[in-house]
Formats: sequence, structure tokens, C-alpha cells
Amino acid sequence: LTLREFFASMAFTLYTLIQSAILCTNAIAVLHEERFLSKIGWGVDQGVGGFGDDPGIKAQILNLIRSVRTVMRVPLIIVNSACIILLMLFG
Repeated sequence: LTLREFFASMAFTLYTLIQSAILCTNAIAVLHEERFLSKIGWGVDQGVGGFGDDPGIKAQILNLIRSVRTVMRVPLIIVNSACIILLMLFG
């Protein structure tokens, strides 16, 4: 196995980049607030600041998780189905 064959077998394509982004989005969408996030201290009531305060990093991450779960539910189903079909067709 030459160095060129090694790098050719580990090709980093646009499809693998898209697939890794889909996997990360799926991981965020699966997180459940009551079952998982509240156990590590990131529940619904955490991260709430006062009026006029800038939200901290924790509050921004919680807002991102809630937004991904709300907005990306149907598009993730469609994109995951398309990826499964592409993998079944082309390997």
C-alpha cells in the first residue's frame, strides 16, 4: 500500500462533509431536556438571565439546541431519508 493509495482510500469528499454535518445535527436534535440535559444541569430553568442581561454561553447553546429541535425536525427526516436512499443505491 503506497502513500498515494492510502490517501486515495481516505478521500474527504463533499458528501462525507455533508454526511458529518447531518450526523451532528441529528445528535443535537436527539437531546432531550428532561431526560438528559437536566441531569447535567442544562434543564429548562437553567440559563435564564435577567432583563437587559446578555445571555451567557450556556443560554445560547440551550437556545441553539431548542431551535434545532424545533426548526429542523421535518427537514432532518427528509435529508436522512435521502441519504439512506443514496447509500442504498450507490453504496
